[in-house]
Amino acid sequence: MNITIHYAFLPHTDADASLAFYRDTLGFEVRNDVGYNDMRWITVGPIGQPETSIVLQPPVADPTITDDERRTILELIAKGSYGALTLATDDLDGLFAKLEASGAEVVQEPADQPYGVRDCAFRDPSGNLLRISEIR
Repeated sequence: MNITIHYAFLPHTDADASLAFYRDTLGFEVRNDVGYNDMRWITVGPIGQPETSIVLQPPVADPTITDDERRTILELIAKGSYGALTLATDDLDGLFAKLEASGAEVVQEPADQPYGVRDCAFRDPSGNLLRISEIR
């Protein structure tokens, strides 16, 4: 049996800003962009890897969520404590420089971690934590 991760979901609080970050800064391709009422779901992924996608979704689209829960979710997103994803690259320093030059919020510069990984961290425009590991 082979199991892969096909989709991961991250909330967005500004669809256009998220689209610009993932498409224009990270270089991901847009695979789908679906609107419903005033909400948008945008599917992006690395070029040449159609089996792996990220769905950028409205954070409070679930009609069963209460107003208090909505406020809590939006506060956690703003704080950067709600969504997280780890990417990998063979050019950590190059990608770090590109993201830093784009104005993305740097959380951690490239560093060797005690658990054997060299990585850095950013927040996307919605506040999601993106850790980027170096492929060795």
